[in-house]
Amino acid sequence: MSLITIRHATAADAELIQAIETSADALLIDTLGTTAWPPAGDGLQRVAAPGFVLVLTETAEGSPVGFVHVMDADGHAHLEQLSVLPDAGRQGYGRRLVAAAQREARERGYTRMTLRTYAEVPWNAPFYASCGFLESLPETPFLRTLTETESRLGLDAHARRVQMTVEL
Repeated sequence: MSLITIRHATAADAELIQAIETSADALLIDTLGTTAWPPAGDGLQRVAAPGFVLVLTETAEGSPVGFVHVMDADGHAHLEQLSVLPDAGRQGYGRRLVAAAQREARERGYTRMTLRTYAEVPWNAPFYASCGFLESLPETPFLRTLTETESRLGLDAHARRVQMTVEL
């Protein structure tokens, strides 16, 4: 029986965080049918960025199989990345990480959390909607810049992108 643990990431987790994102991105790349995809974010930069990174392990001493990165952006929490190893998928780990991220953000005094994702990919917008997120408009300078950055990277060329928000 596994003992699921969610904890704050450390610099020692950085390489695994990047590897988890790369593996999860491969599944998305296949689904979208593209080869043009930006590389996974640098794990060490994620851990050092303003906000927090939580990792999920299947045992107290185990290596992470998933992570969630939440940035401090314009005074609210922005869920920048959620990734779970494909082999560990469909076990509720993503949902546990989102719930833990929402709790942590609430404890830090945030009143809402935003994210950007693909509208029709099942484990993107439909998944986040099941976690309480609703489609919304980019209201802050950070979110408007993020939308422009996604366009510049060509992310919106693959499928429709949306912003989603949940009140905490």
